[in-house]
Amino acid sequence: MTSTVPLPTAAAVIGGSTGIGRGVADAWAALGVETHVFSRSRPQGPGADRLAWTRLDLRDAEEAQRVLRYGLPTGLGLVCYSAVYYTGRRAPFLETDDQDWQDQFSVNVHGLAWTARAALPLLRAAAPGLFLHISSEVVYNAGPHRAGYAATKAAASSLVRSVALETDPAEVSVVEAMPAGMVDTPGIRARRSEGFDYSDYMAPGAFAPLAAELARTRGAAHAGDALVVRDDATWSSVAAGTPVSQSRPLAHQLPEE
Repeated sequence: MTSTVPLPTAAAVIGGSTGIGRGVADAWAALGVETHVFSRSRPQGPGADRLAWTRLDLRDAEEAQRVLRYGLPTGLGLVCYSAVYYTGRRAPFLETDDQDWQDQFSVNVHGLAWTARAALPLLRAAAPGLFLHISSEVVYNAGPHRAGYAATKAAASSLVRSVALETDPAEVSVVEAMPAGMVDTPGIRARRSEGFDYSDYMAPGAFAPLAAELARTRGAAHAGDALVVRDDATWSSVAAGTPVSQSRPLAHQLPEE
């Protein structure tokens, strides 16, 4: 079993006001780590008072890079990139709105790169550090009506894996994690019809045990790996089996989305 190391002074979660990022942020704050959330909206609800918030809109490239360059906390030892942009609804590629296409690249790819550039030197200075990227099954399972999401998440995963190969795990462990199924988040709910049944969806809190272990060990046992998190809060390497596709048959997809 990987040995634990002293917890860092501070952590940052990009896209941590809701969803999986919020699950990670709450888990790190519960350990007593000063946890900073960078997102468009302020964290709300139970536990929000334990999170420091900085507004960040990754669609504004100049301002976003400034915030990330100068706004990350000192003593930074943990970083999670969970920011994501879907679209208002799934649609065929030829009907994709150009602004949605651009925004997916801004948030899902460029924001990740800007975060890594700003955070990696700080994580190295506080070695051992952890850089956690929230990935998606779409990296392994392309599907209809989500070309932009598939393209950007695949690009993001390739970026992270490339950075991992350039990074000494003794300084920074670079790890990816993804849900085994759909997750009940505000972003997903905005894309579903009224009365939709979420009973088989994962809760963001399923990521809390993994987040806590990665904080205590800095992900030393998982450097360079991609982990699939299940609804019972257990996880395994994607090498042991990729998650199933979350695409639905086209006949059922459009009314639901």
